[in-house]
Amino acid sequence: MKEHIHQLLEQCVGQLMADGILPAGTVARIQVDNTKDKAHGDLATNLAMLLAKPAGLNPRVLAQHIIDHLPASGRVAKVEIAGPGFINFYLDSQWLARQIDALLTDDHLGVKTASPAQTIVVDYSAPNVAKEMAVHHIRSTVIGDAATRTLEFLGHKVIRANHVGDWGTQFGMLIAYLEKMENEHASDMELADLEAFYREAKKHYDEDEAFAERARGYVVKLQGGDEYCRTMWKKLVDLTMAQNQRIYDRLNVSLSTRDVMGESLYNPMLPQIVSDLQAKGLAVEDDGAMVVYLDEYKGKDGDAMGVIVQKKDGGFLYTTTDIACAKYRVETLGADRVLYFIDSRQHQHLMQAWTIARKAGYVPEHVSLEHEAFGMMLGKDGKPFKTRSGGTVKLSELLDEAEQRARDLMASRGSDLSADEQAEVVHAVAMGAVKYADLSKNRTTDYIFDWDNMLAFEGNTAPYLQYAYTRIQSIFRRAGDDAAIGPVQLQETADEALAQKLMQFNDAVQNVAAKGMPHLLCTYLYELSGLFMSFYEACPINKDGVEPAQKASRLALCAATARVLRQGLDLLGIKVLERM
Repeated sequence: MKEHIHQLLEQCVGQLMADGILPAGTVARIQVDNTKDKAHGDLATNLAMLLAKPAGLNPRVLAQHIIDHLPASGRVAKVEIAGPGFINFYLDSQWLARQIDALLTDDHLGVKTASPAQTIVVDYSAPNVAKEMAVHHIRSTVIGDAATRTLEFLGHKVIRANHVGDWGTQFGMLIAYLEKMENEHASDMELADLEAFYREAKKHYDEDEAFAERARGYVVKLQGGDEYCRTMWKKLVDLTMAQNQRIYDRLNVSLSTRDVMGESLYNPMLPQIVSDLQAKGLAVEDDGAMVVYLDEYKGKDGDAMGVIVQKKDGGFLYTTTDIACAKYRVETLGADRVLYFIDSRQHQHLMQAWTIARKAGYVPEHVSLEHEAFGMMLGKDGKPFKTRSGGTVKLSELLDEAEQRARDLMASRGSDLSADEQAEVVHAVAMGAVKYADLSKNRTTDYIFDWDNMLAFEGNTAPYLQYAYTRIQSIFRRAGDDAAIGPVQLQETADEALAQKLMQFNDAVQNVAAKGMPHLLCTYLYELSGLFMSFYEACPINKDGVEPAQKASRLALCAATARVLRQGLDLLGIKVLERM
């Protein structure tokens, strides 16, 4: 609806210029917002106040001119001036009712698909090999997955890119230790054992110079394609990713082994990239290393910052890999847009790599590279979330605790569900709560992890939204044979407010896709659930005395709300339940 009002205002501005009320060539920054108070209409614009000065008119006078020149629209019941010059739009309730009727038969629930569709690469999760996923991996994983699901829903071709840390000097150390222990069955180990294995390997590396020398030799062999080293390396990678996949499946994250694009993928490209950067005059030799000096970034002395792309010993750096990665995503994957869900501390590193990639001509200007940065997960003490002993919290252990807390919570509420049904509820509530606690916060900020808040059945939480959906299903079960859905009739303030909010689903989804910010959808779903609860209290459905047509209308609003809740939560990767 915002888009429609925007178009009306655009046409109006053109007519006002033609009539000489606005100067020719006036650039109008039209903004249409939802109002917070129904007394101020459904939508509003401050356009008259923005254009009053160039027009040389009082804002309220110009607002009247705008209203007088607005094209007629069957969607708008009335338009009013408010305050210093705001223009408020009141939607036509009959038109609104027909939109809800249409929403009920629309697979996309009124959400417009992208035109043209783009090829979008989304880089998210990015765990390290030979280590179990830690709690800090959850932000990239669940935020990136929600953005991916949303973009696919809009019709884009989305390529998931799990940029796994599967290369580096540590692999020489691990292979050497495998050999030392004469363990050719690494694939049989559990990851917890592998972590202990990693620590022991590191201990040997630090304390035994002969071992360290052998490990460094294995790095060279691995990089040279030695068959034995490659086999050992692959065992480590496969073992880690199998464990990670169990985490993804448990969290209902849409990543699979097909989406793994490890750092190793780009290794063959690195020598050529350095040679090419040198040939183009971008990289120069400095004390044996190859360095790109960027005027865009200044050091403490004010000189151009040097970015090393190859060390004096011939080794490459993460920057070189990220340049290759950007090149690959454009040239091989055909990306129009690339989203990187990486923590905010990596921002300068990414910007430098992308600046070099663009200067080298690897990434054309029309391709958008976006760092969708996020803050940290903090404990109640305001410090990074750790165990009581100060160690890193394993993600699997966090999920175990979530399920136990959800199990205790559901037991305290009582239930007539079977044991299998209860287990399904516990899992859905636990995983939903953990994910939503993260997704509902603005990704650019740090957030406090709080078990009590995230598992509550009130407030902006997953259990609250899941319960709202379940409650709607119970309304239909109680209606039984009388659960006929009929044309929507908006007769009360509460049902009209609910219908208005249902029509804003498109805006919420589009904003997530444009900004990579799932919390905007979370806020929308929370507000929708609140308005549904108000509607349910104000507009009886299954009580005696409710007219059949009225009941059918209210059930239609229930059905529309349930569909939007289900679809919205699915975009977030959160499951709903028919009963709780």
